This record gives sequence, C-alpha cells and structure tokens, in this order.
Amino acid sequence: MRLEETPSPNHDARRHKVDLLVLHYTGMASGQAALDRMRDPESKVSAHYMVWEDGRIAQLVDEARRAWHAGLSSWQGDDDLNSRSIGIEIVNGGHDFPLPGGGLPPYPDAQIDAVIALSRAILARHAIPQSRIAAHSDIAPKRKIDPGEHFPWPRLAAAGIGIWPEEASGAGCVWMGGDPGGLNRQLGAIGYDISDVPAALLAFQRRFLPDAVTGLADARTLRRLAHVAEAYSETSSPQA
Repeated sequence: MRLEETPSPNHDARRHKVDLLVLHYTGMASGQAALDRMRDPESKVSAHYMVWEDGRIAQLVDEARRAWHAGLSSWQGDDDLNSRSIGIEIVNGGHDFPLPGGGLPPYPDAQIDAVIALSRAILARHAIPQSRIAAHSDIAPKRKIDPGEHFPWPRLAAAGIGIWPEEASGAGCVWMGGDPGGLNRQLGAIGYDISDVPAALLAFQRRFLPDAVTGLADARTLRRLAHVAEAYSETSSPQA
C-alpha cells in the first residue's frame, strides 16, 4: 500500500486516544477539488486520508494529529470525535453529483480494495472496536448522509471492517408513531444520537437497510434494528 504525501495545514492536537474510524465520501465534482479544499487553510476541513477512484491513497494529516473531518457529531455517548477518530475521505460525488440518469455514482473495486487495505492497517495500529467503525451519517445524522446508501458496507464487513449481521426475515405491520420494542433504546444502544429520532432512523436505514431508506419504522426496519443492536451489544472488544 503506497501513500502519497499531500499535507494539509488543517489539524491540531488530539485530546483523546484514537478509538474510532469514520468513513466519508467527498461529495464534490472531483477528487482534485476535494483535495484542494482539504489543503486550503481557509476551509478549516481535512481528513487523515483520501482514497482516489483508482485506489491511490493520499495522506493529508498524520494519525497522531486531530484532523477536522467529523464536525459536530457524537457516537456511543462521546463527542469531540475529531480527537478520537481517524477520518477517511473516499472520492465519490454522492448525492450532490449523481450520474446523468440520477443514480448514485458507484465505488470502483480498486477504490474499495484500497479502503479495505487502509482500514486494516489503521485497525492494526489502534484499538478500535468493530462497533466504532462508522459512517459520517452515523455520527452526524442531522447533517450528513455520506458515504451514502450505495457504499458497500457488507464487503467491508466480510473483510473484517465493521459489523454487518445478516438480515432476519419475518412479517408485521407498519408503525407510524410511539416507541414499539424500544426503538429509541435500540438506536441509542448502537450509538446513534437520539435527540432527533427520525434523523437517527434514516441514518440507520442508510447504513443497514440501504434499499429501504424511507424513514418509516416498519416491521422490516424494527427487525433489522433489533438484530443490529444485539450484534453491537456483543461487540465491545478492540480489533485484534
């Protein structure tokens, strides 16, 4: 795995030990535009790494430093996630720059292979539990939707990066209000900020039910939520 040194001035000292990995998409017209922005001192944004479509990896900030990628966010009760995390930006136009037909731009195989290799290397250097490998939309559900429902989380999980339990089957009725089965509790148990439950539910679906990002707590969503919450409760030790 080769890293291209492309330093950004946008970083400062960490206040906490690294125990979180956050994946983003760039959401810009090109990778070069994203790289330029993260290297611009006026932008006040950066990440530790950026992965190009062809699998090249740019390193902008040393892992010992606090890159400015998470913004106002929280996960599993923690805040100041910039101090706790490594941030990877993945070049993809996302929802702001869709394909001509309106679909979301795919993540090329070479790019995902590089994300997997980079993530494995990060996990080897830091005690990051599987339950603390998160999407930007997971940690900031009121503001962010990246890396999007088109991101291949199952492929990463198969490579040992993140949690992806198989979806359970079953049937039931649609719920339109209230809190059946501890909806809030289960979202919170996974790690979501439940000060805005609708936003947290959408973020959950974007990550774990990517073909059903509806915002409805229907039977399928409730089953999936219970299954994922159980898997997260069983995963508390750091990655070996």
